[in-house]
Amino acid sequence: MKQNSSLFRKKTVDQILKDAHANEGGLAKILGVRDLVSLGIAAIVGAGIFSTIGLASFNGGPAVSLLFVFTAIACVFTALSYAQFASTVPVSGSAYTYAYVAFGELFAWIIGWALILEYAVSNMVVAISWSEYFVSMLKGFGITLPGWLTINQESAFEAYSKLQTAGAAELSSYEQFAATAYETAPRIGDFAIMLNLPAGLVTLLITALVYIGIRESRTASNIMVVLKIGVVLLVILAGAFYVKPENWTPFAPNGAKGVLSGVAAVFFAFIGFDSISTTAEECKNPQRDMPRAMIYCLVICTVLYVLITLVLTGMVNYKELKVSDPLAFVFQQNGLDFMAGVISVSSVIAITSALLVYQLGQPRIWMTMSRDGLLWKRFSKIHPKYQTPSFATIVTGFVVGIPALFFKMDFFVDLTSVGTFFAFILVCGGVLYLDHKGISAQSKFRVPYLNGKYLVGLLFVVAVIGLALYGQEVIAEWDTLSGAEIIEHKLLTIIFWITWAVLSVMSFKHNFSILPVAGILTNLYLMTELGSSNWLIFVIWLAIGLVIYFSYGYRRSKLAAQ
Repeated sequence: MKQNSSLFRKKTVDQILKDAHANEGGLAKILGVRDLVSLGIAAIVGAGIFSTIGLASFNGGPAVSLLFVFTAIACVFTALSYAQFASTVPVSGSAYTYAYVAFGELFAWIIGWALILEYAVSNMVVAISWSEYFVSMLKGFGITLPGWLTINQESAFEAYSKLQTAGAAELSSYEQFAATAYETAPRIGDFAIMLNLPAGLVTLLITALVYIGIRESRTASNIMVVLKIGVVLLVILAGAFYVKPENWTPFAPNGAKGVLSGVAAVFFAFIGFDSISTTAEECKNPQRDMPRAMIYCLVICTVLYVLITLVLTGMVNYKELKVSDPLAFVFQQNGLDFMAGVISVSSVIAITSALLVYQLGQPRIWMTMSRDGLLWKRFSKIHPKYQTPSFATIVTGFVVGIPALFFKMDFFVDLTSVGTFFAFILVCGGVLYLDHKGISAQSKFRVPYLNGKYLVGLLFVVAVIGLALYGQEVIAEWDTLSGAEIIEHKLLTIIFWITWAVLSVMSFKHNFSILPVAGILTNLYLMTELGSSNWLIFVIWLAIGLVIYFSYGYRRSKLAAQ
């Protein structure tokens, strides 16, 4: 009974596979490697490339293309770890299920709760981005929706306040639109009624499609991915003729700090490859196809991202890219309004596919947690006709659609990255556990083993020496901060170095593979660049989750009864 009452009670691989097969009314197994790659690209090439890439380029200049490469490398380390878990435990649940095997129930709950946040807020960003392109497309056809129905109140109020203090000359065209929307919005007393109606409606429609079935979702995704890749290639090929090399100088106008300020936006552009793992039970051969699909997705998307970043920053000066629809904007600036119109129309359809994949993934996380007794039974209910987690899908629609009506996009971008980095680090750490305990012998795909016994520690020593010799700017910046500011802004940096030191010792003792260790360290380093306010909200979210776990899941867990 001691094991069953433990917060860290674990499920074996055999237990998980047995439980998955025991569930009546299972999910339809119809996905092949091509479908998985399509779903992965649908998730990855979404709002990140169609929207947030503009803000990242504005802050970092053309050098943001290098940040895409660095972030992709971090994602490759993580993807290899996900692929090993997916081949070992081919069930829905993604990092939640993997943590249950490696670290035990409490960590599994924390990861599952973080994934719910990741997928929910990711879809809020996608829905808001879709709305902006949709409104732009309608304007191209001469249809103008009332401004107060297409924008959140916070963005509109900020623009209105700026108008009052700085004057109209200092406002961008989008800010002028937002300020006008705030002035003309209907009011209840002094409260302006404003909501992003298109974002809410598209979430409702996509939720209905996901509810109907995986076949319909797969077909819709495949069609939209073809169109999406076509749009990106069109921007790259057509835009290449309008690149002005002088726009690439200076390459990093705001230095490394400016480039790294785009970490959240750039990383957000890669989030999605992990969502493939949530469809494991609907995959015909998950052990073989999932590892391939994840790697194929990352390679394809990284090449596209680097090329499109260079084209965007080459067509216009990076200072002009602080817009919500950068792909269409750069063609407008070059007098190619027809091309801008084509891209706006295509982008509306293309972004929809990202919304579809995230809306597909989140209910399956809830379904898996419910099967384990950690959430209410209704979340694991499978629709007898459509073979989808029906109740969980409906709840997901409300969880995503309502905030998308009222909140701004930048807030969600950073918050998404916090939860995702957290999940990625535990998955990479989980592979080290599988290797250490010999469970990796059951894996049909394994992360290539490169002995890090001496290498992890050697690289740590080199990094410390490099920081001491060439990190004067970082040290000088710390000297200007107060004690509270150091805690607020630099705590994660301290944790990063401590973690590296600990991993150096553990690698020496246990012969850890260098690739999962590199995944932990690169993800943790990228986390240090995120704002502290996002961490505060993430901690509050986890606190709510722990209250639910200890009041319901801990006692109702199926492991507790065994």
